[in-house]
Amino acid sequence: MVLTGLLGAALGLAGCFTERQHEGEKIYATHCANCHGAQGEGLKRLIPPLAKSDYVAKNRTGLACLIRKGIKGPLVVNDVEFNQAMPAADSHLTDSQITNLLNFVQTSWGNQGEVFTIREVSAQLQGCGASDGQ
Repeated sequence: MVLTGLLGAALGLAGCFTERQHEGEKIYATHCANCHGAQGEGLKRLIPPLAKSDYVAKNRTGLACLIRKGIKGPLVVNDVEFNQAMPAADSHLTDSQITNLLNFVQTSWGNQGEVFTIREVSAQLQGCGASDGQ
């Protein structure tokens, strides 16, 4: 009886985590794919690629702020200069959603970056002047 209860609780808890398993992919599809492409390929010389991106690999400490605050001005990715503004996600993505989004990008399309923790992302976001602490 106790074992059955524990097993049921464990399965219920596992369900909570699996519901968020693909959150980063869903956030990317909703907020990023229109510009960066469904496969992170970017758009020629207008929008930088995220797939196999040297910028993603080299700029880990600034990625959370880039998403939260956006960017204006030139940016070099894979030896190509891009100069389109990226809108800020200040008002519509929480710290945890940014973490999941970054982890999706870090592990997709040939990127092999280390995954982020919520603590790491929240600290980065506090450093860029905005954090909701979620």
